[in-house]
Amino acid sequence: MKILVLNCGSSSIKFQLLNMTDESILAEGIVEKIGETDSLYTYKSIPFTKKKSQTKIEDHAKGLQMIIDNLLDKENGVIKDASEIKAVGHRLVHGGEYFSGSVVITKDVEDVLEKCVVLAPLHNPANIKGIEAVHKNLPNTTQCGCFDTAFHQTIPPKAYLYPLSLELYNKYKIRKYGFHGTSHQYVSLKAAEFVNRDIADLKIITCHIGNGASVTAIDGGKSIDTSMGFTPLEGLMMGTRCGDLDPAIPIYMNKTLGLSINEIDNILNKKSGMLGLSQISNDMREIEDEVVNKKDPRAIQALSVYAYRIRKYIGAYYASLNGCDLLVFTGGVGEKMPILREMVLENLDALGIELDPDKNQIFNDEIVDMSAKNSKVKILKVPTNEELMIALETKRLIGDKN
Repeated sequence: MKILVLNCGSSSIKFQLLNMTDESILAEGIVEKIGETDSLYTYKSIPFTKKKSQTKIEDHAKGLQMIIDNLLDKENGVIKDASEIKAVGHRLVHGGEYFSGSVVITKDVEDVLEKCVVLAPLHNPANIKGIEAVHKNLPNTTQCGCFDTAFHQTIPPKAYLYPLSLELYNKYKIRKYGFHGTSHQYVSLKAAEFVNRDIADLKIITCHIGNGASVTAIDGGKSIDTSMGFTPLEGLMMGTRCGDLDPAIPIYMNKTLGLSINEIDNILNKKSGMLGLSQISNDMREIEDEVVNKKDPRAIQALSVYAYRIRKYIGAYYASLNGCDLLVFTGGVGEKMPILREMVLENLDALGIELDPDKNQIFNDEIVDMSAKNSKVKILKVPTNEELMIALETKRLIGDKN
């Protein structure tokens, strides 16, 4: 069975075609800058790699057609007929309170995506475009969707309600939703499998640290709290997002500094976080170089803030779970930045969390147990694979229908 996984942004389509017999990647790539005159397209497969080519790609439907054409290419393609694609799995961002799991995409699901545009104005319209592109290019193919928010629908009201007027929740659904759910779910399952334990018996804290970052408390395989909230702006300090801050600060910026709502929104989402505090970059590879090799004080201070805020959430979720069996690091930064993991985990021995400094330096694409010999909590580095999780969920949903 072959499944095509799509992650559609406002001007991009990331894709993978997976062979679900052995869960291998047959082809992958990305369409970028859709709608612009200098659109970019990259396609990689086992027999062939097409470097970035520059051409105009008018819309998502044209971008998907280009992907399918390459998959079918007689010389370098990986399938002989489009009918070999048994289903398409989409990464969908916001399903509100409507979905607590992955779904087969129907007209009703598309209607819900439209309703939730107000909650995710940048992401949901792009997801809808992706679904429409499949309708046009693969009209007879079943489509399924995995919502970033779905895994967190098990969070109880005591954790998802904000202490605002209840009317704001009842009428406008202002509450914590959480994101990165597909990644948190995947790595928690892989972590449980690695230690050969039933996830139903485990208390797990997962740290998805990338340009966007979040921490989730998972009890018995279910999310009970997560750091991102009504939007992905809440929680940890991130590459360009501020994370938690005094809610009066944006009001002060508006009333006293004279900044408009749009200007404030741009600052909080695109000019804060590591970029804002370091005044250097939001790329953690550059920050690591500045810290380790150049000893830049701004980078050192910014990374200290970054690590401290992750540590605070770990402590909070240790308390929420009343203990922790597994502490998992994942995401591009979480997997590949040993100095950050070391800074996050220092002085947590009171919670039974002790890192082995040598194991922390192991670089590979496998699961690594980084726990010190006496650590009561097992510390794991688990590479995330959201595309595979989406493909597995899609395979489960379509069952024997294909």
